[in-house]
Amino acid sequence: MKVLVFIEQRDGKIKSSAHEALTVGFKLAGSSANLAAVLVGQGVAGHASQLAGWGPDTVYTADSADCALYNVQSYANGVESAIKAFSPDVVLGVASPMGRDVFPRLAARMDGAILTDLTYVESSGSGVQGTKPMYSGKCIADVATEGAKISFVTIRQNVFPVAKPGSGNAGATPVSAAAGDGKIKTVEIRKGKSAKPDLTEASLIISGGRAMANSDNFKILADCADVIGATVGASRAAVDSGYASHDMQVGQTGKTVNPNLYIACGISGSIQHMAGMRTSKVIVAVNTDKDAPIFGVASYGIVGDLFKVVPLMTEQFKNLLK
Repeated sequence: MKVLVFIEQRDGKIKSSAHEALTVGFKLAGSSANLAAVLVGQGVAGHASQLAGWGPDTVYTADSADCALYNVQSYANGVESAIKAFSPDVVLGVASPMGRDVFPRLAARMDGAILTDLTYVESSGSGVQGTKPMYSGKCIADVATEGAKISFVTIRQNVFPVAKPGSGNAGATPVSAAAGDGKIKTVEIRKGKSAKPDLTEASLIISGGRAMANSDNFKILADCADVIGATVGASRAAVDSGYASHDMQVGQTGKTVNPNLYIACGISGSIQHMAGMRTSKVIVAVNTDKDAPIFGVASYGIVGDLFKVVPLMTEQFKNLLK
């Protein structure tokens, strides 16, 4: 099976999720010769070497000024050029905002099958089969591509273990990065102020809910996050109340996360919120309501006032990390 992996990068830095996708891709392909990767952006030709030892023998680079800022049309064009050059059976990426944007467009263009947000995947004939959570995680669906000439697949981040195969020369091969038709134009990309990992890639997250009461109180969570290297998130209720920005929202209408540790502070645990974090490896809930739904999925629960509990946790973390 030939597999092409779409590698996401920001400002020349390859995202850590790429290593997860390459691990899955190498398992499906079975060899470096059957595995390739594609990088799209401006100045990406020099970044192919970062993928040496991660499996692919070939890294297609769609390097163009038209791709300096993310634009779904030009990025899709770049990946399509790599597809035509490599002729893969499967195109693999992560279920990130970019993956959700690019992959359906490519599947429609190339009359391919598409499976999204998989938490398990394996080869099946010339296609793939796997599982994905549905209906806010209430059930798991078995899905597969059958009879498709090409399959497009995105995997959920922080689910698959990363293993560097140590093979693959990652030689750069230029492909066309044609500009879009101009109907969509990227004027600027506004970045968040935090230098910490995005929620979807963070291994440690501490989130606040409506009980935070105001935006200033999120400093309590930020102080704790600084000690343990976590990223701060928020529930939809906190975002809707204006306490946190939308890019911090965890949940069905926000970001789906799967960290090693998720600390939920003052979050009751609505179905919408739990749909975005219930697969976290360890969940710690802090809430004054002992009957809050969040305790139903929590590994550890603390019934108490977050404004007293979180500062105590922060001090304990400091002592442990001395």
